[in-house]
Amino acid sequence: MAAPANRLRHRTSRRALIVCITLGLVAAWRTVAPGSASGEPPNMMPVPPPVAEAVDSAVPPPPIPRLREVPPRARASGFDHRTLELREALLPSPTGDPFFDRWPPDLSALEPGQVIAVRDVTASASPVVTIPLRSATLVKFATTDAVGAPIFGTATLLIPARAVRGPRPLLVNNLPIDSLGAACTPGYTLAHGFSIATNPTDLIPPTTQLALYDGHAVLIPDHQGPRMAYAEPVLAGHVVLDAIRAGLTLRPDILRHSRIAMAGYSGGAIATHGASKLVGEYSPELSDRIVGAALGGVPADFRMLVGSMNANLATGLFHAATFGIARERTEILAMANRPARWLATSPLKNVCVIPEALAGGTFLPMQLLSRDPDPFHSPVAERIYRITAMADRKSLAPLLIYHGTHEWWIPAAGARALYRQQCWIRGDRRIPRDLRRTHHRRALGIPGRARVAEHATRRTAGGRRMPAAPGRMRPGAARVRIEQTRISRRARAGSRRHRPAWTHPRSRPCWSRPCSRLWGSPRSR
Repeated sequence: MAAPANRLRHRTSRRALIVCITLGLVAAWRTVAPGSASGEPPNMMPVPPPVAEAVDSAVPPPPIPRLREVPPRARASGFDHRTLELREALLPSPTGDPFFDRWPPDLSALEPGQVIAVRDVTASASPVVTIPLRSATLVKFATTDAVGAPIFGTATLLIPARAVRGPRPLLVNNLPIDSLGAACTPGYTLAHGFSIATNPTDLIPPTTQLALYDGHAVLIPDHQGPRMAYAEPVLAGHVVLDAIRAGLTLRPDILRHSRIAMAGYSGGAIATHGASKLVGEYSPELSDRIVGAALGGVPADFRMLVGSMNANLATGLFHAATFGIARERTEILAMANRPARWLATSPLKNVCVIPEALAGGTFLPMQLLSRDPDPFHSPVAERIYRITAMADRKSLAPLLIYHGTHEWWIPAAGARALYRQQCWIRGDRRIPRDLRRTHHRRALGIPGRARVAEHATRRTAGGRRMPAAPGRMRPGAARVRIEQTRISRRARAGSRRHRPAWTHPRSRPCWSRPCSRLWGSPRSR
């Protein structure tokens, strides 16, 4: 018995030594290697091919179960059976609730947005939102994934008890789920109450509560889909738009004439970004209903995020986002080496946002999880950059983009590029911005992220006046808001030619300053 134990101990020691030597070689390579001609940061550089081979060979292959038949959630056309078995192994574990776990057998026969099942969750949702509710309904509906294959989605429609005059506005609040586990969604929390899987960003800042207090209906989609494909914007856009379709079908008595605004921050901004650019081609009947979208801390350029998040304190969230996209974009799985497959199929596949953030303390570079020594410049990576940027698509709804000036994990350059892109594609869309604070401070609502989302929701009600946000405000932005409020008053009086852009998609913009000047100078921020 001692001999096998000694052999196992020596084998483990050799593997640990190989990994330590590999990490040392990578550190030395990054120190002495010249910088990229394109000015890319060092954490985007390739590793020497022998290092990639040594890392892969030092770890045994993970025990991927053999399946006679691939489950519906892991099926994809164009891939071999073994790859689909790997995909099934890295998808999240079931929650135990059939509403979230069961895949309907006839999904291909259903229209996107068609309601599959509903559940009254008013009793469990009321303590979570802390605002008196008339009803809270969990809805399961048909939708499509990133490549157009039929899947299902879930969302929660909240109707406040407060009465309103006229059509009740609808806010689609895309919360930053940023998780891999199926129980980490806001829909699961609203259906089952608080648990260890509840994300703090479901509650802070209180965007949902502020909208409900104003009498707005709030739709909260689980925009990562049933595969929990964190950071995939095309899938998220489909789920959000089909959630709106399902919500309008569910309560036509309340939402038949409602104007709709979307809001999202960080991971929620990915969903809002995708939905705002896909509405024209995916759900054109909603083009005249969606009157605005607010995006905060939007990760608009995934190539840029590689340099800002890889191999630093943000690397845990970066790895989680990569695994999330790989759940939807199966071609990425071929690049994963053995350590990556161990991680992706381990219990880590069910973690929520806080464990992901804490994993940043490992500073593990993504290059050590890839069979390709240069994964960030591979054809697969270039394709993912192009698809997720959605740079060739325009938003039919006016956009409100806000971002932290001193953001280091999600640089403000990505938001500026998105701003310039949309101003160039559609010159009649004036997109103001608020570039102050940093990403994590805005995630905690310090200050005014909830006010920005509230500003978007108030536009759905015809532009009612909103209290000024706390802290300093750029003079130009103040004039824009005041001008919008005055025009909105005339709009409510019935003058169509003064109708604001947020309430009529084809009207001329009410902002008088050109796009190039809305940014202001650093001194005026």
